[in-house]
Amino acid sequence: MKTGTATLPLHWGKAPAWLFQRMTKLAREIIRIIIYEYGAQEVLQRISDPYWFQALGCVLGFDWHSSGLTTTVCGALKEALHGIEHETGLYVAGGKGRASRKTPDEITATRGSLSIDPAALVYASRMAAKVDSAAVQDGYQLYHHVFFYTQTGEWAVIQQGMNPDTRYARRYHWLSSCVHDFVCEPHAAICCDARGRTLNLVATESDATRKASCLIATEHPDKIIREVKKMALLELPQRHHITTADINPEKLATVLIKTYEAQPCNFESLLALPGVGPKTVRSLALLAELVYGATPSFTDPARYSYAHGGKDGHPYPVARDVYDNAIATLREILNASKIGQSEKRRAFRQLSLLAQTRQSNGDNSGAETS
Repeated sequence: MKTGTATLPLHWGKAPAWLFQRMTKLAREIIRIIIYEYGAQEVLQRISDPYWFQALGCVLGFDWHSSGLTTTVCGALKEALHGIEHETGLYVAGGKGRASRKTPDEITATRGSLSIDPAALVYASRMAAKVDSAAVQDGYQLYHHVFFYTQTGEWAVIQQGMNPDTRYARRYHWLSSCVHDFVCEPHAAICCDARGRTLNLVATESDATRKASCLIATEHPDKIIREVKKMALLELPQRHHITTADINPEKLATVLIKTYEAQPCNFESLLALPGVGPKTVRSLALLAELVYGATPSFTDPARYSYAHGGKDGHPYPVARDVYDNAIATLREILNASKIGQSEKRRAFRQLSLLAQTRQSNGDNSGAETS
């Protein structure tokens, strides 16, 4: 189940070395205490909660609204757990840019420490990225992917995409314990500041499109290409996010040959095929509607805004119980940690600022969460 998405403004630059070193040290102690008290699975549960993850970033020293919080906190967590995986039972793979593409190799390299076949973890990593890049086309290009996993196979994903036009980044959280279907409503709490028009093929309303896309993908390519060529001058309603321009007969034929040979049994199998990306998915979705009358969903899966909220209830009122729980939990963990007093004092100052923000913004909020 995808547990949350956050949309954040892009902030350039990086954390200075002196701060990152302290973030890593503090993160290591926080994670150790959580594992000691509750187990490695609890860490996955908590970092998959966008509110808790954001609060953790604030305690480590980052602005709550910065896109850099995601990459830096994940980097600090990866560095913090490096070398103590056998002690914690928790592993981290992936990262930003080129590092994200090394995720499968990093997972496979830990084969000897796992009680399951790492192939299942590699598949989960790839499917989470495929869903958020191809099945949900919301204008954000993924550039950061971090995969957290345990020795027994539980996992969580934190990945982020960039929208170059709006200069915002959207963060996606995944948690394995509730994944029942990668391609049907995997989102549990999609959160962002702005909604947009989105081709959403993991919506329940897109079920017919998913089935029809799979049927088309398993048809003989010659038959489909003949239909495509008939559509060259077709005019579609303006509501569409996919047009006949998305269908290039020559390129589509190459992909259809591959899908025809693979004969995927369902949409998830189709999406998992190498070479089936956003353009192919758009093409199949359009063909599914034109041939079978299966209309896909164009609803952005974001359900409500993620920022900490505003005193006037915009973009949404503060979720007080979740916010307070994150602060209380982090305070308890910090109290129990073994870090030095200077780091503790700095972290407690961050918590105090969070609490003050919650009080000033939350108490005056009266709007309903959408």
